[in-house]
Amino acid sequence: MPSSSPGPVKTPQFAKMKLNPLPEAKPCCPGGTCAADAPEATPDIAARLSWRVEGMDCAACARKVENAVRQVPGVRQVQVAFATEKLLVDAPDEAREAIARAVNAAGYTLRDARAPVADTASWRDYLPIITLLSLMLISWGLEHVNHPYGKLAFVATTLVGLWPVARQAFRLMRSGSWFAIETLMSVAATGALIIGATAEAAMVLLLFLIGEQLEGWAAKRARKGVSALVALRPETAVRLHNGQRESVALETLRPGDVIEVAAGGRLPADGRLLSPFASFDESALTGESLPVERQQGEKVAAGATSVDRLVQLEVVSEPGDSAIDRILRLIEEAEECRAPIERFIDRFSRLYTPAIMLLALLVMVIPPLFFAAAWQEWIYKGLALLLIGCPCALVISTPAAITSGLAAASRRGVLIKGGAALEMLGRVRQIAFDKTGTLTAGKPHVTAITAERGLEEAALLAFAAAVEQGSTHPLAQAIIHEAAQRNVAPLRTRAQRTLAGVGVEAEVEGRVVRLSAPDKTQMEIPDRWRQRIREQEAQGQTVVLVECEGELLGTLALRDTLRPDAREAVERLRALGIQSVMLTGDNPRAAAAIAGEAGMDYRANLLPGDKVAAINELNRRAPLAMVGDGINDAPAMKASAIGIAMGNGTDVALETADAALTHSRLTELPSMIKLARATHRNIRQNVAIALGLKGIFLVTTLLGMTGLWLAVLADTGATVLVTANALRLLRKGR
Repeated sequence: MPSSSPGPVKTPQFAKMKLNPLPEAKPCCPGGTCAADAPEATPDIAARLSWRVEGMDCAACARKVENAVRQVPGVRQVQVAFATEKLLVDAPDEAREAIARAVNAAGYTLRDARAPVADTASWRDYLPIITLLSLMLISWGLEHVNHPYGKLAFVATTLVGLWPVARQAFRLMRSGSWFAIETLMSVAATGALIIGATAEAAMVLLLFLIGEQLEGWAAKRARKGVSALVALRPETAVRLHNGQRESVALETLRPGDVIEVAAGGRLPADGRLLSPFASFDESALTGESLPVERQQGEKVAAGATSVDRLVQLEVVSEPGDSAIDRILRLIEEAEECRAPIERFIDRFSRLYTPAIMLLALLVMVIPPLFFAAAWQEWIYKGLALLLIGCPCALVISTPAAITSGLAAASRRGVLIKGGAALEMLGRVRQIAFDKTGTLTAGKPHVTAITAERGLEEAALLAFAAAVEQGSTHPLAQAIIHEAAQRNVAPLRTRAQRTLAGVGVEAEVEGRVVRLSAPDKTQMEIPDRWRQRIREQEAQGQTVVLVECEGELLGTLALRDTLRPDAREAVERLRALGIQSVMLTGDNPRAAAAIAGEAGMDYRANLLPGDKVAAINELNRRAPLAMVGDGINDAPAMKASAIGIAMGNGTDVALETADAALTHSRLTELPSMIKLARATHRNIRQNVAIALGLKGIFLVTTLLGMTGLWLAVLADTGATVLVTANALRLLRKGR
């Protein structure tokens, strides 16, 4: 097998996809002190604890929960994944109760991480709004009949609405969130009561509660895709044991168990098909609308549906490590990889709210003290300014768009590891492709066998197949398959070894046989053979040279076919202003044939290190994405601005990648980039809406043109507009 064309070790679809990147190697002796000489470290007693948090309406709520948990002694690290409502804490097990108390004190509820999620809202969720609205209507009626009683009714209405908001503000202040929106609302409503603006104080609280309800609705919409993914896992499975069927809980399944799935049923775990063949609907996981035909021995991911028959499978995944579990972990980890713009908005909003509070205080105090202005008028303007300072719309402007963008991508069978990867994807101007298994089908077949005079084709094939026995390389598999198809008898082999940068050799029937690429051999190739090799390579074929102890035995020509969607994908990328290049270890003539068919540039004869050098060179010109599926692609993917793995690739490639095409459709690449760019436009629009409306109402409030209820309506309106705008991205996932 020619070493110049290293290829991937295949794994069907993405059933073995792992989501944690490989840890980087650390030096043995940091700082010049050998770790072996260091004193024994204290054992790490922290554990990873997890819960599901109820009551979060937006990304800002997640930050509030994090702040509350950080106050608990013993907590080392805390993360709230808003998309999955999951709280992850590194702390001793003894801290469980203290963490639960801290979260409850902040106004949220913890549930078991495995508890089912309620999909429907209870009428009790709307009770505060219904109560306050009813009291508002009664107060307005009394106001028209008897002004003093009407004013007292508005005071009572405001106090009823203020109580839960002020209580939550106090809770959040105790847990470390001093400048929450509840604090601003409480101060504004209390101040309005003091200056006699009772009707407006009540209206402020009513609009605030409506805004909170709308945020909760938007959050449920954004999390709908994740909830649907969780629902793909059945709670029980039918296991076959000693010929008997038994219904068992999902967590009791272990690798090696045999399970049965009825027609229309979903797989509870990743499995290897034992039935001769079956069709599976994998659309919920891969976005592929058509059922996929699977043969005996192929792997099928958890969550897939058996379309037309009862099937038996052997479980291959551990509990909590199925394809669905790994995707959910990816979604949680994606929130750690926030986009730079998201981190900037988060930092900005932390400064924005106290700055607005200070400005509101100055507006209340300076005109009356220094310019003899009326106190009530400027206190009123300052309170309105407080409401304008609510950061809700600004805080959710970026995470709402990114969450919707990631959800839309997952619906199309594209997994993107976080906002940072999504942002970088939108900046890509070049894409580098691996050849075998990425641009091509990854299933080469032998097209020609040319033996030296006096040697039969079957004998040459037998030598080559013997050397390749046990190899998982696509070319090796093609040679072995061809030998099996021709019923070539296997030969005795020993001492197989790979020759780095040269090829592979083994001792076959007592003679050393070597396979290599023509340009890697050390022997002199006769001219007549060189001409034939050039002709075959010019046709896009990969030529394998077979030699025995310095003597040429012959050549095998193999050809891999271009993916049917490769050319379309390249043309659509070009229309987006993105240049494509193929990086391959194959010979230049075979590479030129494939690249010409796909309509792109190419670089050939590249070892893994050469690919990294090529990626670094191209990346200096413009941001570049690397698409690959093999072990040899992992370093190049890591060196690129963003790595994209094919769903049928190796574990290493999938771990290294920032994104993955679970269905391996190249035509989704242009769609991914268009979605990433649309997400960036959406973020810019959201920030403009949030800050623009606040800027307009800031001016109109200072000029006395707008009051308290319009100020809170501006914030609520901006929140609704920003959320609705972000949800538009979900339509791009259909």
